[in-house]
Amino acid sequence: MSHMRRKSVTAMNSEEIVTAAIRHLNEHPTASMAQLAEAIGVSRATLHRHFASRETLLHALGRRAVDRWERDLEEADADGAAASGDPARVERALRLLLRGYVQEADEHGFALTDHFIGQLPDLAERGARLEEREQALYAAAQAAGLLRADLPVRWIGNAVYGLLVAVRESLRRGDVARRDVEDLLLTTFLRGAGAEAADGAAAHERGRP
Repeated sequence: MSHMRRKSVTAMNSEEIVTAAIRHLNEHPTASMAQLAEAIGVSRATLHRHFASRETLLHALGRRAVDRWERDLEEADADGAAASGDPARVERALRLLLRGYVQEADEHGFALTDHFIGQLPDLAERGARLEEREQALYAAAQAAGLLRADLPVRWIGNAVYGLLVAVRESLRRGDVARRDVEDLLLTTFLRGAGAEAADGAAAHERGRP
């Protein structure tokens, strides 16, 4: 390793370590601290100076993921769109939010299904509040005729979550190209949960003997 490389690695701060760690955990979710240190390019001692344990590191990863969730809601103007009831504004917010979620599933996919992160009380509390804001947007989309009104709003949220796991796994395995995945999620979601899907299902049912 060159002097310049040693200098850059030594100078890594906690945020850079978190970024590198989650990138590795996305591919190797059971990696130990020793394996993470090797993958990141720092010594175990350096990693432990920043994060005393794997649990401490995972907590930081979880905070990063929840911060990004909150940022996605803000950047999509989910609250304002839901309160407005304007169909065009609600649709724009919904599409922006889902595209933001695809980015997070790609970059922070490990946090989607890690049991330890999901059980941390502070993150669970924040997540519950953010989920309420997200579901308010889905409810507004239902009221605006953009999403099926016959679906429970929590089912819609769970369906989005499932699609994000599918995004993570498809990208990890190379099943789809990164450039295609946003449109794949949007079309899969909107054709299954969109209002037109309900009309088509009803027409199919009426046509059955």
